Amino acid sequence: MNYEILKTEEVDAVMTVTVSRPQAMNALNTRFFQEMDDLLAATAARTDLRALVLTGAGKAFVAGADIAEMADKDSAAGAEFSRVGQRTFLSLEESPLPVIAAINGFALGGGLELAMSCDIRIASAAAKFGQPEVNLGLTPGYAGTQRLPRLIGTCDALYLLLSGELIGAEEALRLGLVQKVTAPEQLMPEALGLARKIASKGPQAVRKVKRLVRRGLQGGFAAGCAMESEEFGSLFGNEGAEGMRAFLEKRPAKW
Repeated sequence: MNYEILKTEEVDAVMTVTVSRPQAMNALNTRFFQEMDDLLAATAARTDLRALVLTGAGKAFVAGADIAEMADKDSAAGAEFSRVGQRTFLSLEESPLPVIAAINGFALGGGLELAMSCDIRIASAAAKFGQPEVNLGLTPGYAGTQRLPRLIGTCDALYLLLSGELIGAEEALRLGLVQKVTAPEQLMPEALGLARKIASKGPQAVRKVKRLVRRGLQGGFAAGCAMESEEFGSLFGNEGAEGMRAFLEKRPAKW
């Protein structure tokens, strides 16, 4: 697929993906979901890639779903548009690659839902966050009512979901919605630096850690511990053996 909305750049095993519809504040439409699905399928099997950084062009990360596309849908079409977005964001969440959201501006509605599907969120001090769907007489459609309380707790999530209030980056950090806040000009260097740091670690271990955490949250503690033991053991004799030998020999590991 030739991407019209997603712009990609690869440096040092890290792919930067920029949502680029600046004339529409990067609003999410059907084409975006098609392109993101294609990109995730294309990157899933690539062993030369170690991390993704997702950001937005212009003043917004993503300012929401495309209201112009949604306005004339009936109930059935609206429900399907929700399911399309949920499937894409679940694929992003389940990507074997660590995904870092570099939130440069507005992350509202579907934009916040997109950011919450990433593994780590770094925000510009100028970023704004919110789920303002109730202002339009709507609920979130891309699992915002499910991911937000899991990330920040039930009551804080309900406060944001029911009020439609926007919050700044420092409040998002306090709530645990983002992991770090930077000056606007430092956002991409910070996100790319973190991506390169992750890319320098054992690639199998990184992918397994992400999978263990994601799957563990979907099941019970005992089942998660059992999966962890199996994955831990699977790295002995290969990547783990090299990492431990490198540590003992005081040299960089050769992944």
